[in-house]
Amino acid sequence: MTGGDRWISAFLDAHAAEMNAARNTQLAYGRDLQDFDGWLTGRGSSLASADRETIEAYAIALEAQGLAVATRARRLSSIRQFYRFAHDEGLRDDNPSLRIKGPGRERRLPKTLRVAEVDRLLDAARAHGRSHAERMRNSCLLQVLYATGMRVSELVSLPDSAVRGNPDMVLIRGKGDKERMVPLSSAARDAIADWLSVRDPEEERKARATGRPASRFLFPSRGKSGHLTRVRFFLLVKEIAVRAGIPPDSVTPHTLRHAFASHLLAGGADLRSIQTLLGHTDISTTEIYTHVLDERLKSLVLERHPLARED
Repeated sequence: MTGGDRWISAFLDAHAAEMNAARNTQLAYGRDLQDFDGWLTGRGSSLASADRETIEAYAIALEAQGLAVATRARRLSSIRQFYRFAHDEGLRDDNPSLRIKGPGRERRLPKTLRVAEVDRLLDAARAHGRSHAERMRNSCLLQVLYATGMRVSELVSLPDSAVRGNPDMVLIRGKGDKERMVPLSSAARDAIADWLSVRDPEEERKARATGRPASRFLFPSRGKSGHLTRVRFFLLVKEIAVRAGIPPDSVTPHTLRHAFASHLLAGGADLRSIQTLLGHTDISTTEIYTHVLDERLKSLVLERHPLARED
């Protein structure tokens, strides 16, 4: 292990312990810092000797590669956090990233779906699958996702214990192992009950045949993780979109999360409530949905203001 690898490993261990960061976040930090370390090595530098000018040169190199603004911003954020750690731990006497700012993030509106399109997806999910069990699972996946606005990783790894007993609320364990409660719609509860009615007997049969305990996940799989993977669910949503007659490139699991938030806001929910339901730490992350609010306010003025009424 090189000196750079040891520093990166120490940073990741400390970050995991202090911030209780999710595994995917840790992997992203690791990849970003390994890329930076490799770039430094190729130029005769190192994490121990890099100065502000070197980091700025790396930022310019990232832009020259044509990387997206969000990717460049994340990499520089990883570097800033790394050098803050290195300085605090006495690995460096200075923090060369102290006054370096990342590129401004593009404030793009999230892609979403109309209510009618979501209805078509939900109908298509009930009919998509090679067997009755698959169709019940697919329907449950989309109903729960749209009803709760979960992140994909939260949905596919949801334990079956979270939905036992036909609960009105489901406990979600999100980023950084933070928990939140989200209501379940009656349609989602019905879909869960239908899925459990075919899932449980099959899991019991497998348990008897293998001598192993039944899966603890609501959506079990034979893969290493033990549950449906994010990649498989991503592809599944594309298949369902095709069946629903919706362009598959306009639909992802994250699109349904956006639809959940947008439709709630359009229906009168406030941003703070949506922030809680989505599991956003910062309200500024949720504020991207205010484009829906802007449209509603515009409509309100045009329809309700006395001077906007036709004689």
